Amino acid sequence: MNNALVCWKCGASLADLPLPLGHRAECLACHAEQHVCRLCRHYDPAKSKQCREPAAEVVADKSRANFCDWFQPRPGAYVAAKNGDSMARTKLDALFGGGS
Repeated sequence: MNNALVCWKCGASLADLPLPLGHRAECLACHAEQHVCRLCRHYDPAKSKQCREPAAEVVADKSRANFCDWFQPRPGAYVAAKNGDSMARTKLDALFGGGS
């Protein structure tokens, strides 16, 4: 497994950002905020509050910068999106008999 830290949104390397990541850290490629739940090792969509840390406060938007003291960036936070747009278009075309 690669332990390189990458942007949770686009997968670009975060090697040029100073560690620890500050609250205003941004990806140099897509400018997404990086001090976010989605990049944290405690983030777990299946858990209560979507966080494995029971003492952490609730964060409403998991993809926006926050001031959580429990934040620890995790390698592997980026998950490539499946081509949802083309899958949706295929299903619509099948349903309505269209094609583009």
